[in-house]
Amino acid sequence: MAKTINWGIIGTGWIADKMATALNFLEDANLAAVGSRTLEKAQRFAQQFQIPRAYGSYEELAADPDIDIIYIATPHSEHYANVKLCLENGKHVLNEKAFCVNKKQAEEVIELAREKKLFLMEALWTRFQPAANALVKTIRDGVIGDVHMLKAELCFLLNRDKEFRLLNPNLAGGALLDVGIYPITMASLVFGSRPQKVVTHAVMGETGVDERDCINLFYEDGKFASLVAAIDTEGSNTAYIYGTKGQIMVPQDWCPESFTVKTYADNKETTYKLPFSCNGYEYEAACAMDCIREGKLESEIMPHSTTLEIMELLDSIRDQWGLRYPFE
Repeated sequence: MAKTINWGIIGTGWIADKMATALNFLEDANLAAVGSRTLEKAQRFAQQFQIPRAYGSYEELAADPDIDIIYIATPHSEHYANVKLCLENGKHVLNEKAFCVNKKQAEEVIELAREKKLFLMEALWTRFQPAANALVKTIRDGVIGDVHMLKAELCFLLNRDKEFRLLNPNLAGGALLDVGIYPITMASLVFGSRPQKVVTHAVMGETGVDERDCINLFYEDGKFASLVAAIDTEGSNTAYIYGTKGQIMVPQDWCPESFTVKTYADNKETTYKLPFSCNGYEYEAACAMDCIREGKLESEIMPHSTTLEIMELLDSIRDQWGLRYPFE
């Protein structure tokens, strides 16, 4: 059996719950500690997930000598400082998307990880899931011919509490960094992360963050992606990929467990089902552990270069809107 990797988690919110469940599912992962801003929250989380150590500060968790890697599950605005804290304490890091608030922050922490020879990866779970990998292989195998168009969206109706993190500009709230990154990821998987032209529009809410985004990405040879993200309306949350020989429909495109291929020549539809082993978070965690055991500083699935390209794209989109967070 592979060497057990000891994990810590910073943050005790919804997504931390998901990762804790996945880590407890993996036989070669040991969820050893959790850190929160208050000891009470950490102890409650630790009890829920049978975690032996609970810390009332992130600094205490980062200093724990028994921890190999820390998963960061805090709001976007805190990622930069949290990643630096963990790296400076000699810990490998799996950092939840969006990786940082802007490219400059991302470049700094990636450089720090390289200097300290520590593994660092963005936890953009879609890229690690079996259905997404099979989808990319289907496209590369030419099953639907030359792909020239993509439509993807992720939209949901948000609780309108103005203090909620997605409506709070001080926490880098808004649709783009939280949900818009998923249709952008789908476009990146299909066409790459460097479009030739970007045309966007956003509807800003009363708190000053983007609540509804339309993003059009244009690539060489007339290929383009039409993307929508919103936190003020429900959507189908489906992606459609169009090629010269067929098309692919991806339900729940941010966490796909299946996709359907339709080929034009025979009008045949085939659905491929690849359900999660646990909840979908297990794949990025397993990838991180494999990389650590192999002495890698980054993952081939989510390399630093891809993270930086997407951060640059997110920056350029916000530039078009004139959106800056108060702390930038």
